[in-house]
Amino acid sequence: MDVKTTAGMAKMISFQKFTSIVRSLVIYLLMLISVSVYAEGVPDDCTQLILGIAPTWDSMRGELRLFERLHGGDWAAVAGPFPALFGKNGVAWGAGLAGQNEPGLRKKERDGRAPAGVFEIGQVFGYNSHLPAGGDYPYHQVTEADVWSDDPRSPNYNRHIVIDPKNPPDNYTHEKMRSADFAYEWLIEVRHNSDPPVPGAGSAIFFHIRRGVNRPTTGCTTMAKENLVKLITWLRVKQHPCYALLPASEYDKKWRSWNLPSPETVHGSVSFAH
Repeated sequence: MDVKTTAGMAKMISFQKFTSIVRSLVIYLLMLISVSVYAEGVPDDCTQLILGIAPTWDSMRGELRLFERLHGGDWAAVAGPFPALFGKNGVAWGAGLAGQNEPGLRKKERDGRAPAGVFEIGQVFGYNSHLPAGGDYPYHQVTEADVWSDDPRSPNYNRHIVIDPKNPPDNYTHEKMRSADFAYEWLIEVRHNSDPPVPGAGSAIFFHIRRGVNRPTTGCTTMAKENLVKLITWLRVKQHPCYALLPASEYDKKWRSWNLPSPETVHGSVSFAH
């Protein structure tokens, strides 16, 4: 074998090693991108967090706390804890920013459980012509024509729609968003099972006014009116608010990986109206 042939083989081997290294780096970068895209938890752009903690999966009562952070910073408590009521049968894994890939009990239509996980906050609905003083968030004043579909057979399942209240669709179940019920005076949309809705996986999940201290819901999170109003006036769309609801045992497991406040921060929360 002459010198030129040996040099050529050396160059070929060197090139193969180089391409192998490049290929490995590309695969590694793609894996990092995949992890960042699909990682569950509170997104980086969420700087307002509503945190709900239930003592157990079957608890109908729990506590809410409000937190804020700067981009890339640590969570700081701004309000709470204050009492909240969840589903009459407790909580179950929902579908939002986190929770939908967890093993265990899943939220279903009319199961009497509130969805657990991390969720985006949608718009505010209400009976009044405008938000409470200090409010600055997307708002829709509801009328008798506003309903939220809870019929898994409907193409509008788990959507806000406007109907003709004098001529409603046939064979159509729905949640009236304006009625004589004081509990619906203010509604904050919790975006569970929203992108896109899966028929039967649960619908019409909101924060709203509690009907009594011992009156849990079929899946919503409720609280005293004064606390709900403070929550509404606190929300800011530019801060991409989120709601995290977990049983205490799951919170201990997931707070770090889901970018939630540390347990020490939670225990050091400040209070307001009960």
